[in-house]
Amino acid sequence: MDPFASPHNLDRELHSLLVEASSSLCDWFAESGSQAPIADSFVLPEVYPAKEGVSNKALLSELKLLMDGSYRPSHPRSLAHLDPPPLSASIVGELICAGLNNNLLAEELSPSLSLLERKLCKWFCEKLGFGDLSGGVAASGGSLSNLMALVMARNIAGLASDPTAVFFASEDCHVSFLKAVRIMGLGKESLQKVPTDENGELKISSLHSISKKIKAEGKKCFAVVATAGTTVRGAIDSLYEISQFCQKENVWLHIDGSIGGIYGLSKITSEIVQGLGSADSLTVNPQKLLGVAKTSSLLLVANKNHLSSTFSTGLPYAEPITGSDFHGGELGIQGTRSAESLKLWIGLRYLGEMGIEKILLESIKRKSYLESMIDSSKFEIISGPLHLLALTPINFTSSQSSDWSIKTRKSLLANNFMLSRPMYRDRYYLKAVMGNPNTKFDDLKLLANLINDSII
Repeated sequence: MDPFASPHNLDRELHSLLVEASSSLCDWFAESGSQAPIADSFVLPEVYPAKEGVSNKALLSELKLLMDGSYRPSHPRSLAHLDPPPLSASIVGELICAGLNNNLLAEELSPSLSLLERKLCKWFCEKLGFGDLSGGVAASGGSLSNLMALVMARNIAGLASDPTAVFFASEDCHVSFLKAVRIMGLGKESLQKVPTDENGELKISSLHSISKKIKAEGKKCFAVVATAGTTVRGAIDSLYEISQFCQKENVWLHIDGSIGGIYGLSKITSEIVQGLGSADSLTVNPQKLLGVAKTSSLLLVANKNHLSSTFSTGLPYAEPITGSDFHGGELGIQGTRSAESLKLWIGLRYLGEMGIEKILLESIKRKSYLESMIDSSKFEIISGPLHLLALTPINFTSSQSSDWSIKTRKSLLANNFMLSRPMYRDRYYLKAVMGNPNTKFDDLKLLANLINDSII
């Protein structure tokens, strides 16, 4: 087989390879329900290239070994993380994206796909409440989107060279902000964590007091981060009150909506995340609930010119774009990147607005059902308005909760339920994420019974 597809004739060997690989993938999906969510053991194929390349048959055989050792997000009882099964259309999008191999670095390397990304970001902006100057850029994951937002905020504030500059975020903010501090060359004290209340939401009173303290120390704040969906319990900060604070203080508002931002696409669920459009920047991750194949993250901004003013260095090796637009490589940290928006576009077209809304509503219904089945006399349940909940035994010490979580998670895995075991505040919880559309109420009833029976 020629290692590259012919540009002149139908490459029948490539066609055969894709058909067989696709068939193998479909078989993997079909058997997932009868397997465990994660394999107890697996065989890793030969890792390093041999002196001569192997045949297609050998490749497919080795590929099967890797597939057998992979996590199965399609399993109805895979409930551990924010990793739903992929949309069928999104799988096709990934394949076509790889085959086209276009580069969003420059318009001439991805003419239709660059325009698609701009228009898709604009659609998200309009749906989520941004104004006419808004726009955005795709990025490989929410951590990168959050990092770019902070870099942009510091640049716009004129504090790019101030090592004492700070930003505020809730104590339950995502770990990506700790990474951002390191990458941006800031000290760990640059992330000023604001306490949360009993619902896991940032305390506005504490935000005011910490802001006064920072001012008294002669330091300047370049951003406030509000979270629309915290990692463990799915709490949503008071977006409106925080935006009022930012307007008064003339400080950049970034909303990390990696988990909850997508709920703004439905008129019914948008009430949960009111205020997204008040942000200067917003991270949204369609991969976490809609099933868009990884990775799919968007950084949306109220003023798209802030992206180019922060990240544009010019691309002297590419033809300039006529008009007011910039090459994709001038709108963020990444230069070369694949057309991940293709997977998002085809997935959204496949679902339609009604399909999107159904996914959002059913995820909340599953969470509410499971919560109603848990014995609240035995367990403390922490949750929010989204599709996540976590629980731990009432009146257990930190050590006891750790032992319980290890033992119970092992027992659940024996019944093919995979939940995660996060540390939250001073103790371990078991967390269930209800973003898997294959999960049925019967599965959740059994899960609740197993959890309830874990404490006699």
